[in-house]
Amino acid sequence: MIKVLFQTLGCKLNFAESSMLGKQLRAAGFETVGKGEAADVCVLNTCTVTDVADQKGRQAIRRLHREHPDATLIVTGCYAELQPDRIAAIEGVDYVVGANNKDQILRLIEDLTKKPGNTSSTSDTSQTSPTSDTSTPSPSTKGRFPFHGGYSKDDRTRCFLKVQDGCDYFCTYCTIPMARGRSRNASIADTVALAQQAIDEGAKEIVLTGVNIGDFGRSTGETFIDLIRALDNVQGEVRYRISSCEPNLLSDEIIDFVASSKHFAPHFHIPLQSGSNDVLKIMHRRYTRELFAERIEHIRKVMPHAFIGVDCMVGVRGETEEMFADYEAFVDALEVTQLHVFPYSERAHTRMVEMDLPRVAPAEQKRRVERLMAISERHLAAFYAKHKGTQATVLWESGSNKRTMAGWTENYIRVTSPYNEQKINQFEVLWI
Repeated sequence: MIKVLFQTLGCKLNFAESSMLGKQLRAAGFETVGKGEAADVCVLNTCTVTDVADQKGRQAIRRLHREHPDATLIVTGCYAELQPDRIAAIEGVDYVVGANNKDQILRLIEDLTKKPGNTSSTSDTSQTSPTSDTSTPSPSTKGRFPFHGGYSKDDRTRCFLKVQDGCDYFCTYCTIPMARGRSRNASIADTVALAQQAIDEGAKEIVLTGVNIGDFGRSTGETFIDLIRALDNVQGEVRYRISSCEPNLLSDEIIDFVASSKHFAPHFHIPLQSGSNDVLKIMHRRYTRELFAERIEHIRKVMPHAFIGVDCMVGVRGETEEMFADYEAFVDALEVTQLHVFPYSERAHTRMVEMDLPRVAPAEQKRRVERLMAISERHLAAFYAKHKGTQATVLWESGSNKRTMAGWTENYIRVTSPYNEQKINQFEVLWI
């Protein structure tokens, strides 16, 4: 039996896609194996959101080739979509398959089993081999790709349900629309059917994931609020979390629905990216900081106990010290729970690299990251302290050892307890 090893980098969407591909491979008669086990084929699912992500992808390629020198190595994902030539030039890579053609990997592996040894050629132009003549499409030439739904499960208690893919926004710093294509999704009926399948297989918590999930319905004439209403009506002991949702798409109607729903957790992750309106204009974001503040205020009004995570970028071209100081003060004043802070990195083929604006030195970027991280630590500590001694519903997950286990409350507070196998993937109401 052919053994296939998966390694996935990056976002929840990548994990959902890798998991679904693994399920298809097992159904086709292949065996999927874990880290440290022998493999005949290695599939690396990459990310390209930052330079660091690209670097991690290259490191993972070299490590997989070193650990499995005789295995066929297939590299896919967003990095593979945007930089196929660079990946193809790395020793050990046999096939490069773009992010939007992951569905072709099953057929590729099936073809490999019919041929002696490894191969660096392919007859399908949707796949890119190391010897192919390739080019990176620009945003203006990228068309709409088919939508391939799926969800992750495997050994995870939480299930990542892919509800949407692609993005139509083209922010000046971002390569994701080029890597993932235009916004698209399956119908509500098909998405609900996938959720029901995951629940039937034992999923107790489902995280709705995508590139721009608030834009759900772009390709089917439906809306995100209609989707979450339909999911809320699915029968079963399950709770949902909404992953990152753009503030201009996170309407008061959606917030109010989550506050009153049977199954949706009081947990939001909202990308701010900058607390300076001047920088938001440079980024070509579709909201102001005033709108963002209104969203936070409304969440706190109807769900005082909600966990609110926020994405923050620092050091983009044109971000002056004064703009950052304004940004820092704005974020500190927001009643949010935690910040995910990262420095801007130059990405080829984006509009920002063509802007005639001053760059921020790496040392200054680092200082700004540290300033916002200090705010994040204070806010998170205050949130935990505020909820100490309150009652919550915990979903227990298996720990890294058999001595303790961890779980998460509905508002994403992590709790631990002595290990009890009978409680894994079960809800428990307790005082935290």
